[in-house]
Amino acid sequence: MDYNPFAPAVKENPYPYYAYLRRHAPAHRVEPFGFWAISRYQDVDYVVRNPQLFSSAALFDVMLGDLNPVPEAPSLISSDPPVHTRLRKLVNRAFTPRLIAALEPRIREITSQLIAQVTGSEFDLITDLATPLPVIVIAEMLGVEPDRRGDFKRWSDDIVYAVNMASGGIAEEDRSRIRQSIAEFRAHFQNTIEARRREPREDLISALVRAEEEQQAFTSDEILGLTTLLLIAGNETTTNLIGNAILALLDHPTELAKVRADPALVPNLVEETLRYDTPVQNIFRQTTRDVELAGTTIPAGAPLLLLYGSANRDERKFPDPDRFDVTRDTQGHLGFGYGIHYCLGAPLARLEGRVVLEALLFHLPPWSQTEDCIQRVDSFLVRGVKTLPLVFNAVS
Repeated sequence: MDYNPFAPAVKENPYPYYAYLRRHAPAHRVEPFGFWAISRYQDVDYVVRNPQLFSSAALFDVMLGDLNPVPEAPSLISSDPPVHTRLRKLVNRAFTPRLIAALEPRIREITSQLIAQVTGSEFDLITDLATPLPVIVIAEMLGVEPDRRGDFKRWSDDIVYAVNMASGGIAEEDRSRIRQSIAEFRAHFQNTIEARRREPREDLISALVRAEEEQQAFTSDEILGLTTLLLIAGNETTTNLIGNAILALLDHPTELAKVRADPALVPNLVEETLRYDTPVQNIFRQTTRDVELAGTTIPAGAPLLLLYGSANRDERKFPDPDRFDVTRDTQGHLGFGYGIHYCLGAPLARLEGRVVLEALLFHLPPWSQTEDCIQRVDSFLVRGVKTLPLVFNAVS
């Protein structure tokens, strides 16, 4: 089978292709692109656990090229030790579990406000709830003023679009719009960073400005890079997690009934969604020397495409992996990666997903899907839906 992650059929449903790769070509050189697709859980897990053999450097350069919002600073997601070690230590001092836990009341409040805006018998899960919630949360965390929230959403949409379309070519008209958004985004947050150095507030940028470790501190460019990462990862992952969870429940009414009967299953519903229909399907790495994976020798300097979505459906790790099961033991799934690059925002995405799913399942009338045809996000990197229209069921 000629596997091409950019082909429309693969983006629509990659899982049969993944199954073929795991069985027949677990380390497969994808032509004409020249990278190696790694599909089995054991091999993907080995790569993410060994950054000295598999580099993350220049990840944003590979994906974004000249649309990288902060090319002058190392990014947390696209750096290796010791640079990554320093950045992660610093950001951990600002992005703490206590900070995330303290956000739950506000996330519930925002969720309730968004739901209250739904009028009539129909609503769209993605446009009405799953998209605006994480945007508002991240904007508030970064101290974005309410009157700039529309600009923040526009910047976020354009930068995420650049990531999603990185492989397929972006029209010059779109590139011009994205460059303008990047310029506005950079100017706004550069001014914000300097303002927080003079007058700190109770927001994440102030916490990053204050963060120090062993006489080291963030530079302004590094804070801007972290802001960009939060903008991309903090929005897209949560939106797709929520949409994929509801779509899976609609496709599996028995599992939906289980969760409705037992609210304690919601956290595991989140984990099973991350495994079953992984929001971030893959990520790039590069070999630092000749290595052997799945019985294949891969040369130094070779780009790898780690197929998280395939690893999470590997029957060697998860029995009957194509079955959606809200009671499954999901321990070890790679929905947020693993190792030193384990997703910084994982606790926030889990919290937002849990709050929204609880609201949808237990604080609204029962609902069903209004359309059978679902349009997926056009991306080889992430998996989600553009819209998911739902209708409240009539009471008999």
